Amino acid sequence: MSIQSRFHGVLTALITPFSNGKVDEKAFQSLVEWQVEQGIHGLVPCGTTGESPTLSHAEHMRVVELCIEGAGGKVPVMAGTGSNSTEEAIQLTQHAQKAGADAALVVAPYYNKPTQEGLFQHFKAVAESVDIPLFVYNIPGRSTVNITDETFERLASIPNILGIKDATGDLTRPLTLRARVGDRFIQLSGEDMTAIGFNAQGGKGLISVTSNLAPKHVVAVQEATERGDYAEALRLHQPLVPLHNALFCESSPGPVKYAAHLMRGSAPDVRLPLVATSPATQELVRNTLKELKLL
Repeated sequence: MSIQSRFHGVLTALITPFSNGKVDEKAFQSLVEWQVEQGIHGLVPCGTTGESPTLSHAEHMRVVELCIEGAGGKVPVMAGTGSNSTEEAIQLTQHAQKAGADAALVVAPYYNKPTQEGLFQHFKAVAESVDIPLFVYNIPGRSTVNITDETFERLASIPNILGIKDATGDLTRPLTLRARVGDRFIQLSGEDMTAIGFNAQGGKGLISVTSNLAPKHVVAVQEATERGDYAEALRLHQPLVPLHNALFCESSPGPVKYAAHLMRGSAPDVRLPLVATSPATQELVRNTLKELKLL
């Protein structure tokens, strides 16, 4: 199987369960193993949904290791290794390679607001520090910088930069980027709501928050798009729309962690500056899960 063919369909942006202020390793590995059993196509630990900004370096590395161990080589692991410090991103990416990750997901540096040249040099430095594939994570809503098609075209000249996670919500991006780099990049959506349209425009899959809770449902949508059966994909996707919305009615991953608490018993704890979800959000999440027969 080629490297390119390993990254498609649904990859779950995994939550990081906490208990008494520490990473709940048992709950995390249980989630990983359940995801594999449910037929997920890949796993992404230590991304935004995994609360990477509030994990210590030791915790971050341990979570990556636990995910790789739990996946057992059955599905690829794309470890989140990004940072607004290039040196820190290099260290985390090198650790991911050493631990056995299949790829790394590197977010656009947040807070610093680098220029397009700074973004190019950042990703170039991280890519050249390792041999594993890199996926560039473009999420201007959180990072305040938007990677342009011109910069992606430059990044395409770096052999191990294999693709992107696009969380812009802009469904023109798969087309405009393909016009520049063809099928050189594997384009993955970072927004559950755009899953069908993104693939119809040339995308290859989704890095999903909702699949923490309903992996079979989200996989079924993606597999329908891979068959070109968009009518069936829409039929399967429509019931998930209220859940997609509910999981982002407050700062993520608060709602999805509360949902996982209801479904799997893991603590709903998040770390400051995030706080527990409001009673109204909890009621919305609970009712939405019941409507989907997930509770």
